[in-house]
Amino acid sequence: MVNVWIDELTPCLKDSKTGEIVQTEVIRIIRKSFLKKYNEKNGWYVNWDELIDENEVYALVVEGSVDIQGLIAVSKNEDMKAAYICWMCANPQNNKELTDEIKYIGVGGHLFAIAAKKSCDFGYNGLMTGFAANKKLLKHYCEVFKAEHIGILYPFHFAIDEEKAKQIMEVYDYEWTDEQI
Repeated sequence: MVNVWIDELTPCLKDSKTGEIVQTEVIRIIRKSFLKKYNEKNGWYVNWDELIDENEVYALVVEGSVDIQGLIAVSKNEDMKAAYICWMCANPQNNKELTDEIKYIGVGGHLFAIAAKKSCDFGYNGLMTGFAANKKLLKHYCEVFKAEHIGILYPFHFAIDEEKAKQIMEVYDYEWTDEQI
């Protein structure tokens, strides 16, 4: 389920109060025990430790820390020849659905850029697919990223093609680390 808002297309995260640009890194998470604290009960929509068996899980963090600002679970979809976004969500402090004053702007777009890169790594040239959490978010992705509503497997099923994915990746600047947690 994809449940992020694209509040602003920013190369890095931006502190919503000060406007300060904050550098980011992407870290792969491989330990279930680490993900146990990211769960439905505390605003992360799903129990992330349950996603690691069938997906690659990545965290968007503030550079030099494990201060997670968003999580994405992605896998290869051989049938569609695309990266499948199983789950994507922002840290509750960056989620406008959960708080009136978000900490960082730009988390949602960063997570889509990670999915696009993984699609390229999987050999799908950026093509990605997922299920928007609701009709409003589906419409939002279609407007912001020119996603296509395909509705095949789920009413809010969407795809972002290779060209749009490249445009997303061109906006975002982050370090892709070899570090794993």
